[in-house]
Amino acid sequence: MKIYFIGIGGIGVSALAQYYLSQGEEVYGSDVSASEIINLLKARGAKIKIGSQIKENIEANYDLVIYSPAVKESNPELAEAKTRGLKCLSYPQALGELTKNHFTIAISGTHGKSTTTAMIALILIKAGLDPTVIVGTRLKEFGDSNFRLGHSKYLVIEACEHEASFLNYWPQIGVILNIEEDHLDYYKTLDNIEKAFNEFANHIPKEGIIIKNKNASINAQAKIINFSAEDWPTEFQKIKSLMKIPGEYNVLNGLAALLTARELNIPDEVSLSALSEYTGAWRRFSIVELPNYTIIDDYAHHPTEIEATLKAAREKYPAKKILCVFQPHQYQRTQFLWDEFIETFQKSLQEKWIDKLILIDIYDVAGREGGDIKKSYNSKIMAEKIGLGCEYINNKNSLEKYFEGFDIVIMMGAGDVYNLSLAIQFKYLKPACAD
Repeated sequence: MKIYFIGIGGIGVSALAQYYLSQGEEVYGSDVSASEIINLLKARGAKIKIGSQIKENIEANYDLVIYSPAVKESNPELAEAKTRGLKCLSYPQALGELTKNHFTIAISGTHGKSTTTAMIALILIKAGLDPTVIVGTRLKEFGDSNFRLGHSKYLVIEACEHEASFLNYWPQIGVILNIEEDHLDYYKTLDNIEKAFNEFANHIPKEGIIIKNKNASINAQAKIINFSAEDWPTEFQKIKSLMKIPGEYNVLNGLAALLTARELNIPDEVSLSALSEYTGAWRRFSIVELPNYTIIDDYAHHPTEIEATLKAAREKYPAKKILCVFQPHQYQRTQFLWDEFIETFQKSLQEKWIDKLILIDIYDVAGREGGDIKKSYNSKIMAEKIGLGCEYINNKNSLEKYFEGFDIVIMMGAGDVYNLSLAIQFKYLKPACAD
C-alpha cells in the first residue's frame, strides 16, 4: 500500500507514519520544513518532500492520504487528493481505525497526556505485555522516537482533545487526567469541553474502564475509578518517594498509571519499578547541564502547566537563582487565557518560584491568525501587565546575555523557543573538530 502524509513532521502524524513503515507499507509525505523527526522518518525509508506543498506532489496511485489536523481544506495537496477521488483521512480518523483493531488504552486530559502515556507504556513493557505506543513526545526508551512497535494486542495512545480529535478513538481503557479551559477558539466554553470529554468517555464500552481525576465530572456506562492524592495516599506517597522527575502533578500522573496497570493485573512492584526508572520525556522538564548554568527545556504553554512547572523548579532548586524565558503559543490561545497568564506569572514572581521572567514574541502559526489580534495581545503588552520582575525581549538572538548571574534557565513554550535553547546548548556541547 502507498500512503501519502501531508504534514508528516507533526508529532502525531509522524508516529503513525512510523507504524505504517513498520508494516512494510510505502510511505511518502511532505512538510513545510525539515526536522529531527523527518530525518528519522527518512532513515526508516520514508520519501519526503520539504517546502511548498503543491498539487503535483499527489500521484494517482496513492492508496491513502493522511493529513495533519493543522492542514486546511484549501491545502493544494489535500484538494488535489480529493479531486482525484483518493481516500483521505485526518490523522485522528486514521488512528481511530487502529484503535478498533487493538485493545486500546487512551490517555486524555488538558495536561499530562504525554507523560502519563509514557508511564503506562513503560509499565506495560516491563510487565511483558509488549504494547504498540503512539505518544506526543519523544522518549529515549524508544530510541528518541514517539513510536514503539509492539507485537501484542495492546495499543497505548495519547488522546488529544484538540478539535475533538479523541472522539475518533474507541478504547477499552480511557484515562482522563484533568479537564480545564483550553482550545477555546474551537470549544468556546468550558461546558463544551466537558461535554466532549463525556462523549469520549462514552466511547468506552460498559465492560471497559475509566481511570479519571476525582474532580472531573464524567458520566459513562463503563466502570469508573477516581484518583486523587487524598483517596490513594499510600500509593501517592510511594510514588512520590521513588520518582526521579519533580512535581506533585507528575506524582498524580504516576498514580493514574499505577491504577491503570492494576486493571491489567500488573503487580504494583512492576509498576513502581517502572515509575522509579522513568526520567522524563522530551521537553518535559528536560535538564541540560552547561558550564555556567543549567537549562531546563519544558513544553508548558497553558497557565496550569506553567504554574506546576515553575513550582516544581523551585522545589528542586530551593537555593538557586532561576530565570524563566517564556514564549506564548498562538495569539488566540494567548487572548483567551490572557488574565490567567498574567496572574500565573505574577504569582510565580511573588512566590519566588522564579527570580526573573523574560517574554519573547508569541509563536505565530502562519496563516492561522489575523493581524488585529496581534495589536492588542502580544508579549510586550503582557510583560507590562505582569510588571516587576518581567521583561520583554524582541531580539531572540541576544537572549543569552540575559542569563548572566542565573543558575537555572527555564526555556518554556510549545513553539520554536526549543530551537533557541538548542542553539545555545550546541555552543557548549558540540564535539570538538578533529585536526
